[in-house]
Amino acid sequence: MAKLDEKIGFIGGGNMAFAIGSGLINRGIVKTGQVFVSGPNIENLQRWRDIGVATTDDNNEVLNKSDIIFICVKPHILAPCAEQLRNNHVRTIKDMEKLFVSVLAGVSLKDLEEQFSFIDRLKMIRTMPNTPMQVGEGCTVYTPGSYVVQQDLEKVHLMLNSLGIAQQVPESMIDCVTGVSGCGPAFVYTIIEALADGAVKNGVPRQMALQFATQTVLGAAKTVLVTGKHPAILRDEVCSPGGATIVGVHELEKGNLRSTIINAVEKSSQRSAELGRKNK
Repeated sequence: MAKLDEKIGFIGGGNMAFAIGSGLINRGIVKTGQVFVSGPNIENLQRWRDIGVATTDDNNEVLNKSDIIFICVKPHILAPCAEQLRNNHVRTIKDMEKLFVSVLAGVSLKDLEEQFSFIDRLKMIRTMPNTPMQVGEGCTVYTPGSYVVQQDLEKVHLMLNSLGIAQQVPESMIDCVTGVSGCGPAFVYTIIEALADGAVKNGVPRQMALQFATQTVLGAAKTVLVTGKHPAILRDEVCSPGGATIVGVHELEKGNLRSTIINAVEKSSQRSAELGRKNK
């Protein structure tokens, strides 16, 4: 697998940042010495130090020392964070070579470019990753700003695709995808928990129930990917006439499972867009 020589910075060291950073290190894309992380509370960055990554409470230090900078703060923190960077930044010719990658839900390229306008010819890429990146099974979409060149896209694609799958999409699609891949893991965890609870209710030991429920979801997902069959076709292949599965599927239909999940994706997508507007 290809590797990067650039220094990778993270402004904000929370769960998403750690999923990306630790994933890149585990995949061998970068070494720990290439990664630098900042956060307001240095004690909260202990897990980064545990894997050998340098940390600081100075965002400008990360900005100055990194070639590719991931913006991983919460959306409502973006404006004060960018203002602090602006007030303490000394412009250099190297600014135009730096590549910025945002993982902020709902924050548009236009807003990002306005906040970071103190960087000449800003190269900004907006992304929507998800936390399964930490185990190499992420799903990320991204869209580039106007000054991003093909070489920049190739570097970002290498990083994100090494942690699962990554695809460039029009910016108008990012909020929609957020409801599926960004929020979807939480929906699936809920389904796994419910499957396990159903097994426990019927006498299966808790740990075994959880293991079997998780493997069942993993196996079903992989079957969709490998066979290329529509999920409805695969479901019908499991539902033998008058059998146990079709009875269970009927219960799911009575509980409006599909409609509930569709609504969850829609509401999460809408909320993603709202977050961007709210934090302008």
